Amino acid sequence: MSILKVARLGNPVLRQKALLLTAEEIKSLFVQKLMDDMVATMREYEGVGLAAPQVHESKQIIVIESAGSVRYSEAPNIPLIVLINPVISYYSEEKADGWEGCLSVGDFRGVVPRSTSIKVDAIDRNGKKVSIDANGFLAVVLQHEIDHLNGVIFVDKIKDLKTLSFLKEYERYWIDRKI
Repeated sequence: MSILKVARLGNPVLRQKALLLTAEEIKSLFVQKLMDDMVATMREYEGVGLAAPQVHESKQIIVIESAGSVRYSEAPNIPLIVLINPVISYYSEEKADGWEGCLSVGDFRGVVPRSTSIKVDAIDRNGKKVSIDANGFLAVVLQHEIDHLNGVIFVDKIKDLKTLSFLKEYERYWIDRKI
């Protein structure tokens, strides 16, 4: 497995709608290796999610995992999830504000409103259809990563730019404040 270069805010690949994968593409050695490399890259940079456009590949692939993350120390444990061509088929009307960051945006955090529960329909790395009913942290991460597949970055969804903070200032001034 290889650690891939992460595209940073300003790179056009992050603002494009990623391409859907066919069944043949999913089975290809290239795509299977890409998924493995995405997992290795996410773990290397201590992320809890990564979308293919973030590693310069305009493909509808996301990976998610949370197990003792340093960047998200209070995150629940989420076993590895690999989704291809994911679509959110249900959003709850209830929303909650939460702090988000992104490997492609460096050391920034901002408050983003997200639906508290969603349903995602996708294909797994073996080509099987899957559905995930998610709430809480997993719902937020899924929405964040699926946004990447549509050329949307969390900073686009910040409702009050006064919350946009460098990580050090977030930790110093905001981490213990109620949103």
